[in-house]
Amino acid sequence: MFGRWLGNRTDQKDRTSPLAAVRTPPGAGVLSCRVVDPVHEPVAGAEFTVSDTMGRKVVYGGTDPYGTFMATVPAGEYRLALSAEGYTPYRATALVGENSLASLGDVTLQVSHPPEPPAPGDWEIETMHSSIGFTARHIGLARIHGQFTSFAGAVRIGERVERSAMHVVIDAASIDTGVRMRDDHLRSADFLDVQRFPTLEFYSERFVHKGGSRWAVTGALSLHGVTRTVTLDTEYLGLGNGMEGEVRAACRATTELHRDDFTVNWQSMLARGIAVVGSSVRVDLDVQLVAKG
Repeated sequence: MFGRWLGNRTDQKDRTSPLAAVRTPPGAGVLSCRVVDPVHEPVAGAEFTVSDTMGRKVVYGGTDPYGTFMATVPAGEYRLALSAEGYTPYRATALVGENSLASLGDVTLQVSHPPEPPAPGDWEIETMHSSIGFTARHIGLARIHGQFTSFAGAVRIGERVERSAMHVVIDAASIDTGVRMRDDHLRSADFLDVQRFPTLEFYSERFVHKGGSRWAVTGALSLHGVTRTVTLDTEYLGLGNGMEGEVRAACRATTELHRDDFTVNWQSMLARGIAVVGSSVRVDLDVQLVAKG
């Protein structure tokens, strides 16, 4: 859906206008709207992005508890994108005048239909088109990106998806950050200690629908000899066909791990002046499933 609106060009701000409370710099105006659902209730936390005509992001964020946002931008033409979980994205064009308010008023987001779930039965991770990556801070400096290159997993889809289960096994020694010396250190007893703990395992039988295509998959992660409860924030992407015509299901998921939770301690290394990764690690999974023959 595309729309267009123009700001009211006035030399003086009306004291009853929302713009009266906004101090706009010379050459700037204000862009705003209120996001509501089909029954006219506000959509709090809807994501908005304002870009210029070259596609460069100018401002972004989330709507307030009343579903509104207001942004001061240089006068000009902009593209507005609105999205919220469970709703169809909205796009519009805005022309913001100097010292004026360009308001779309109430924008109604339409409820989107979630993608068709995979058929009940046994599915397995297709590793050639899947990845398990991670990102960590290098003691507050640059980010380190890595992945595990060897893993396997299976998912049993229930008659109701909420009754599904999954089991993933990761080869700890397959960690790869692109730097051999660092990877050898990560495999050592200082970190993963792959000689004693050769695998990481995740098992879950709790799938909770969060609305739309969002799911929370909660299970037990065993790492470094310690098991902790972990929740994967998961987005189900739907079904598709592979090159040989087989049906595939795809999803992506994220979570954050804290190494201290798994007794992967790094204080002694800091004391020795050894630069290591930070204490928290973001894990990103892109997964394709194929039905077991």
